[in-house]
Amino acid sequence: MNDAHLHMVVNHFPIIGTILGLGILITGLILKNNSVKSTAYVLFVVAAVFALFSMGTGEGAEELVEDMPSIGKEIIHEHEEMAEKLALVLYALGVVSLAGLYLNYKKHAKANLVSFIAVIIAIVGVFFATETGTTGGEIRHTEIRANAAVPATAGETQEEDKD
Repeated sequence: MNDAHLHMVVNHFPIIGTILGLGILITGLILKNNSVKSTAYVLFVVAAVFALFSMGTGEGAEELVEDMPSIGKEIIHEHEEMAEKLALVLYALGVVSLAGLYLNYKKHAKANLVSFIAVIIAIVGVFFATETGTTGGEIRHTEIRANAAVPATAGETQEEDKD
């Protein structure tokens, strides 16, 4: 298994974990349920750990694919820049989540404040996660790029032939 394969295995969880964690944390706040909030915190910590693994395998994956046709260094660089921003946000979210777990366990008065801080960081994380996922997908899936060529439909081709 090479770094590109490892990167593909681990890079989805920071994105999915952050999105799911945000939904679970908001649910925990609405229900005022510390167990539900703690579940979200654990997801955020795991997402941060997987972000660390993703960053660790990203450079090796880049080396394997950067010279492939229709990829190039520019599109990889864009993904790398977005992934670095996401990783920083997820590391911060992981630290806040560890604090949230501890404060929930101790039933501390500041536990709710930490939950709201985590929601704000997670919202930022979801934004960067979607951007990172999109730029990563564009590396090999040229059909989702903004400049993707749209094939002509059968009807358009027949009408052009009549002219």
